[in-house]
Amino acid sequence: MPERQTDEIRREVHTFVIRAGHFTNAEKKDYEELLPVWGIPYDKEKFSEKKLDFEEIFGNKNPVVIEIGFGMGKATAIIAENNPNINYIGIEVHKPGIGKLLGEIRERGLKNLRIIAHDAMEVLSDMIADESVSAFHIFFADPWPKKRHHKRRLVQRPRTDLLTKKLLKGGYIYFVTDWLPYAEFAMDELKLTEGLKNRFDGFAPHQEWRPETRFEQKGVDANRVISEMMFEKI
Repeated sequence: MPERQTDEIRREVHTFVIRAGHFTNAEKKDYEELLPVWGIPYDKEKFSEKKLDFEEIFGNKNPVVIEIGFGMGKATAIIAENNPNINYIGIEVHKPGIGKLLGEIRERGLKNLRIIAHDAMEVLSDMIADESVSAFHIFFADPWPKKRHHKRRLVQRPRTDLLTKKLLKGGYIYFVTDWLPYAEFAMDELKLTEGLKNRFDGFAPHQEWRPETRFEQKGVDANRVISEMMFEKI
């Protein structure tokens, strides 16, 4: 990807806004005490030449999956617990969710999960080596339904080009949304992303290993369609 295009991803439009939310005392305590333990600080200068060393971070050569925007982290913790031979990095800016997931790491004794509390596009551009990630998970990202906000959507080019650049061959992007217009939009953008191929004929079947979250249940209760897609780097 041209350097200018990458800079445009970083500078011009964020895919998120930091919204005010209830930050419980327990979440705040875990955020302050545990982020230095299981967090990876964002540092553009430190990783300007040599990117994150996953083997050094996790102490093994297991594949690495990055989840962008894990919310309150319930699904993240369950998936990591059920797959101890895979390493996970969750990227999030919502402090209550970060605190909640840090508590889950402690309670479940997870050794294969780390957190980066920063903008995902900057993390990927500055800290993650090309062709080093086995998968990206993006579950229920903000659909930005208003047309003037579509530019904020995470799953669209050139952001998907950046994700693809970081994937190993055979790695995949797994995207789930309960907003059908976003699903259709994302499907088109992923199809147009060079180097990706749909693993399925259209939308993917539900992946049984992905646990349902309370947020997802709200979508089901509101009669919204849950759409899943999985594109592989070829």
